[in-house]
Amino acid sequence: MTKKLVIVESPAKAKTINRILGGDYVVKASMGHVRDLPVRTLGVDIEHGFEPKYEIVKGRDRVIRELTEAARGSAEVYLAPDPDREGEAIAWHLKELLEKVVPAERFHRVTYNEITPRAVREAFGHPGRIDQRLVDAQQARRVLDRIVGYRVSPLLWRRIRRGLSAGRVQSVALRLICEREQAIRAFVPEPYWLLGAKACKQTPPLDPFLLRLARIDGEKADVRDAETAARIRRELEGCSLVVADVTRKEVQRRPFPPFITSTLQQSASRALGMTPSRTMRIAQKLYEGVDFGEGPVGLITYMRTDSVAVSQDAVHAVRAFIEERLGREYLPEKPNVFKSRGGAQEAHEAIRPTEVLRTPEEVAKALSAEELKLYTLIWRRFVASQMAPARIEQRTVDVDAVPAQAGGAAYRFRASASQVVFSGYMKVSGMEKRSAEEGETGDEPVVDSLPPLERGERLECVEWTEDRKETQPPSRYNEASLIKALEEDGVGRPSTYAQILSTLYDREYVTREKKVLKPTDLGLQVNDLLTAHLAKLFDVKFTAGMEEKLDRIETGTVNWTAMLEEFYREFSGWMDAARETPADGEKMKRLLGLLESVKAWGPEQRRGRRIYSDKRFIESVRKQCEEGRRPLSERQLAAVARLVGKYRDQIPGAEQALHEMGFEAEAVRLPSPPPKPSTMRKLELLRDIAFEPAQTRRGRTYDDRAFVESLRQRAERNVALSPAQEHALNRIVLKYAEHIPDFERVRPELELEDSVGQDAESGPLLEALEGVSEWKPSVSKNGKTLDDKAFFESLKSQFARKGSLTPRQRAALARMARKYRVGVGAKKGQTGNDGDGKPSHDEVEHRP
Repeated sequence: MTKKLVIVESPAKAKTINRILGGDYVVKASMGHVRDLPVRTLGVDIEHGFEPKYEIVKGRDRVIRELTEAARGSAEVYLAPDPDREGEAIAWHLKELLEKVVPAERFHRVTYNEITPRAVREAFGHPGRIDQRLVDAQQARRVLDRIVGYRVSPLLWRRIRRGLSAGRVQSVALRLICEREQAIRAFVPEPYWLLGAKACKQTPPLDPFLLRLARIDGEKADVRDAETAARIRRELEGCSLVVADVTRKEVQRRPFPPFITSTLQQSASRALGMTPSRTMRIAQKLYEGVDFGEGPVGLITYMRTDSVAVSQDAVHAVRAFIEERLGREYLPEKPNVFKSRGGAQEAHEAIRPTEVLRTPEEVAKALSAEELKLYTLIWRRFVASQMAPARIEQRTVDVDAVPAQAGGAAYRFRASASQVVFSGYMKVSGMEKRSAEEGETGDEPVVDSLPPLERGERLECVEWTEDRKETQPPSRYNEASLIKALEEDGVGRPSTYAQILSTLYDREYVTREKKVLKPTDLGLQVNDLLTAHLAKLFDVKFTAGMEEKLDRIETGTVNWTAMLEEFYREFSGWMDAARETPADGEKMKRLLGLLESVKAWGPEQRRGRRIYSDKRFIESVRKQCEEGRRPLSERQLAAVARLVGKYRDQIPGAEQALHEMGFEAEAVRLPSPPPKPSTMRKLELLRDIAFEPAQTRRGRTYDDRAFVESLRQRAERNVALSPAQEHALNRIVLKYAEHIPDFERVRPELELEDSVGQDAESGPLLEALEGVSEWKPSVSKNGKTLDDKAFFESLKSQFARKGSLTPRQRAALARMARKYRVGVGAKKGQTGNDGDGKPSHDEVEHRP
């Protein structure tokens, strides 16, 4: 009997699906996308309807040959990638390639939101066809991102430095981070005073409680200077306190909807400290299947979704669970219904456990610690979403300060306390303890409890209080708040947020310091350039509008090529204006005039084969300015401004002149800040390390000792290391960690966690290779012994110690996985792919 071929993306999913479908099916993995736009060229025929010029993804030739051979002898071909735009595009590309050997009528498209026997068998019992509208939406996004990245990135190369990248969505995220940083730097704190009283009853209970001054003569108390605060304090000294009013009210707090991709990433970041990319990698494993001893089974529904909808079967199951396990009082009369945001795909479900009876306690033995934490978060959120509201009693007391003699201002104090009367959904969600904001109105403090009080009751003043505060600047984004901002602004989609952040880290535009996102100098420079010349392209509202148009392509109300034509006309005008903007000639003349005061130029420096000379550079700019045959660029203007900052000790009034011309950033950046304390600590720990001997590879010498010494010399000159140097130093510290005494004890002060970088591929690759039962024998080549097993063990040990491998090591690991035909996702970096083999939604770099 001829078997039926099923194609999914990943080997892990293939294993689970194969177990469910049985022996009549052969299930194979495409390893993500098999075709994509070329790496080195635009790959889009703009003159002929924006036709994409697809080519086979590097390293996929063997996969395609195997799939073609399997399809040739199959009765039917079921295309079963994930149920979203990317999955639909993968299915379409596979069909385009395999139609050479399989008639079109024998292809079927199957989708499912969870990998369970019931859902999978239901999907294969009712197969459909590829939805061309979803494919068009994916192609439109891919082409859109390619055009923006390919055309805009060279602008950065010319103005700042080669190798930088711009992306349609990543640059908007960078803009939000930079604008927040600029607001923080521009913020001027203003003082204000909070006046209050510690009071207690005159009869038991006598425990004091805090009151805050809320009203002065009926108006909100707003004390902005020390003199006013002192005057009020003097007037209060002679006052007695009398309870003016006591109010009670009960409020209900409804549960949150089940998770969608963005809210899962936000909650995992806040509650578990997981980065979005790590959250998605763990969720992918929970979705594809975990083995409980009888074969893998999917634990959660599909994790890339923007819909809060839940199937009726799942609602019935969770309601029965709540009634049986928690009690009838925790079950609302009717199921809770939540509304998705506009544009959400209601055909999808929210992220939920596939079987609510699989409690975290029951699956704990089969999951790693991180997998269990994430599963628990998802399980609790889903169960809580169908529970009764929590009821909270809020009690507020108003207290008047009564003066000894009539006259003077009327001062009213206030305090509130909240108490959970019925926990409702909080019993499962872990929120039974009152949150700080409950009952908070801004006028009164929220205290743990208030004693029983009656109107007209006199109170004893234990102490009048006075606190000087300052207004605070807006807080920096963290990963969770940035994702929330992008989602609220309609920028990006669920599957893009993790990749956006990873790209900003990889490009060194943004760093994560103590969980907050801070733009680097390079990130600020890139953002300044893009917003100065392409502000409309990287405008939040414009980007959100493009996302809406992509959604409308998916619904069939917008033609994808017509949308691209409209965009390209506008985009071309913006790019022409950006390219034609010359440097400000008057500013250049003034800067060159300032540099005439410099008598002692810095020495020439050799970097590779090139020699750099400040003096000769200024002479060449002067000559170009005098001849006037070629316009001066803004990059030259910025470079000259930086030299004015560098030599400002020899230039009278240099900083004032830079400020007047708007070059504050250049003046601030020079000289370089001192090295961080954590950097000095790392160098100290490496001082007595026995480094490995220098190695020569492909004509280059790698010497850890010499490199660390060069960094030490730089640091001893009180010069900070660059982000790339810090990154390399971190890798060396981790490489020699086992030789550093008490390394785990000192590790927290080294700031290693967020600086080593994201490595989403090595874990799954190593895990896949764990299943190799028979390794190939070692071989000798060019005087070296190559041993696959020994190499695997060394990388496994390094990954366990460092948490990451180098790109070259990851590439070697991926080749080994293909060699032994074990399951891995596509290697990140070959085609701008995510860890699951799908192309990223935001083009990160293009080189013509």
